[in-house]
Amino acid sequence: MFNRDIYLNKLIEGQNNQLVKVITGIRRCGKSFLLNGIFYNYLIKEKNIDPKHIIRFAFDNEEDIMKLDSYFPNKPTTKKVRGQLLIDSRKFLSYIDDNTKEDGVYYLLLDEIQNLENFVRVLNSFLYKENFDVYVTGSNSRFLSSEVDTEFGGRGYRIHLLPLSFNEYLKGVDIDKKEAFDEYIRYGGIPLVQLQSSDVNKVNQAISIGKETYLKDLEERHPTANKDNLEETLRVIASMISTPINPTRIENTFKSNYHLAVMDDTVKDYIKWFEEAYLINKVLKYDVKGRTYIGTPFKIYFEDIGIRNAFLNFRDVDETDLIENIVYNELRYRGFSVDVGSIKFYCKTDRLDKNKKPIYIEKETEVDFIATKGSKKYYIQVALEINNEEKKEQEYRSLRKINDSFKKIIIVKNDAKPFYTSEGFLRINLLDFLTDIHSLDL
Repeated sequence: MFNRDIYLNKLIEGQNNQLVKVITGIRRCGKSFLLNGIFYNYLIKEKNIDPKHIIRFAFDNEEDIMKLDSYFPNKPTTKKVRGQLLIDSRKFLSYIDDNTKEDGVYYLLLDEIQNLENFVRVLNSFLYKENFDVYVTGSNSRFLSSEVDTEFGGRGYRIHLLPLSFNEYLKGVDIDKKEAFDEYIRYGGIPLVQLQSSDVNKVNQAISIGKETYLKDLEERHPTANKDNLEETLRVIASMISTPINPTRIENTFKSNYHLAVMDDTVKDYIKWFEEAYLINKVLKYDVKGRTYIGTPFKIYFEDIGIRNAFLNFRDVDETDLIENIVYNELRYRGFSVDVGSIKFYCKTDRLDKNKKPIYIEKETEVDFIATKGSKKYYIQVALEINNEEKKEQEYRSLRKINDSFKKIIIVKNDAKPFYTSEGFLRINLLDFLTDIHSLDL
């Protein structure tokens, strides 16, 4: 079993706070196990809650759905609405009412709540009952962070569950750090994939989840979309992680590589849908000196690198790009908001103006990540190795151009123990960074 203590503690912190605890995340990342396994066991073993006062219901489980058939028997328990199968809310409310007759607090652990008709109204109705403490999981776009407060009128408490971090994975396997990282960079952090017994089974499981879960979900939610183009767009994006892109560039890739006409407006829609399904994260560039966001180009990182590799059939495993994706996800796991940094500066040329003065031109350099949490801010560069002066100059250049006093860090896979450079930059080995949650504060 993989330890998910950071998320368990967030659930414990939210206990009995009169808010709906909403666990979001990509399908198969472990939301159900966190809620119905880890948290359920905590309530019973640590809080001594009577199991009869814990109502577990999964809206994608046929056995649970069948429990509702006896209520309002003349009405169907499920119905299709815009391609999505929804469960009748009146039947479910009657079931809850039937099973919460005793005095005392009831814990409602509700899995894949977006499959319930009028789920927002149902959950809000529970908030009027002082003896209900409500926890739900959801994979639907309506559970995006920006919408939880809107949907629940400020009474939603959101916990976003990522796939396994490297450290969570490492603590769950009996192999050394380097071997574990080789496994992790290839197969990622979806627990069901990593629990398979062989490399072949891991590959097959990851590819199956990609096609039979994520793509099928997208197709069901967007039935008018061209299925082939939808899948191909996801593959094109998978091949471009950590690279500045825009919809027009993806459109041109389709034209040149596949001789297909997929308009950039369509690509924009696809990217939005992938974000809503938590498959990818679009990261905007931030002008460090101008303190403004730049709309395009942007970068895309996958929520799970194993699933990214699966969409490319494990053929294009570029270590440098994947390391950058892993660092991005680790920063989010630690609670940082993350942007890509853009630093503009003027560079002297060999040309002279009419007054015989040197001509300067504006150039742009990039810092891989700006990680912000509260009053903390870090500028971070990520490199596979720094083994010569040219590579050192390449990685240090952008950090030198930043003239504020926030900490500047270079994460290098093939590096020794952490140390500070003469310019005050912290250089840290990738594995040290990933296995020490306080590593940025060394």
